[in-house]
Amino acid sequence: MSQLPAWVKLAQEQWNWRGATRPPFAVVPNASQISVWDFPRPPKYVEDCRQVVICFNGQEIARTKNAILVLETSHPPSFYIPPKDINFKFLKPSTGNSFCEWKGPAQYWDINDGVNQLKKVAWSYAQPFDEAKMIADHIAFYPTQLHCTVDGEQVLPQPSGLLWWLGYSRASWTI
Repeated sequence: MSQLPAWVKLAQEQWNWRGATRPPFAVVPNASQISVWDFPRPPKYVEDCRQVVICFNGQEIARTKNAILVLETSHPPSFYIPPKDINFKFLKPSTGNSFCEWKGPAQYWDINDGVNQLKKVAWSYAQPFDEAKMIADHIAFYPTQLHCTVDGEQVLPQPSGLLWWLGYSRASWTI
């Protein structure tokens, strides 16, 4: 989509926090931490060569050294895994969808290992806006009920259970 509709541009303009300043309620990070309020809007897309592994009940769902790391204001960083590095025998499209004013329409994915099922445990953008085309068809996973590692370090989900990667030191990030 080369030309964004006016309503999407209007939604983007509503963002007060774009990484230059933090809202008054944001916790100031110490020297070994990163604040999600310092990430940019629109998001930044970074090729990441660290090994990302996603497992469910001992089954490997994905393994890659070709993830796209997405950094966006107020969101924990998310690793988007290329389709070639995902075992789709465990993934099925889920019901429902959502919309990001920066990335476009999203779809959700369920994981089923033949015994257990997790609903809407991953998401992707099949037709993202041009600015997000790097993540087209890549899938990101919520780590709450999965075993996720980055270069062997276990991912700790944020307390709300939403997105990724609480627990990395500033030295770990290539931004």
